[in-house]
Amino acid sequence: MNKAELITSIAQKTGMSKKDAEKALNGFIESVEEALERGEKVQLVGFGSFEVRERAARKGINPQTKEEIIIEAAKIPVFRVGKALKDKLNANA
Repeated sequence: MNKAELITSIAQKTGMSKKDAEKALNGFIESVEEALERGEKVQLVGFGSFEVRERAARKGINPQTKEEIIIEAAKIPVFRVGKALKDKLNANA
């Protein structure tokens, strides 16, 4: 499902217009991004949580030249699935 399909689905499930559904989705995305930039964790009970983790600098190998390189430290966004969503996905397994 891409963003346009998600907007259509939101509009159908909520009775909103596609334009309003797009505004709501964009607002959600911007709010999550801003919270993560501030170092906050965003928790949606039953769905999951978004957070930022620090990845330490490490050594790597350039596959073309086989040279050893240093991969710089970085902050990475992480999504952890909530128990309710995990249970729902595994109900038919």
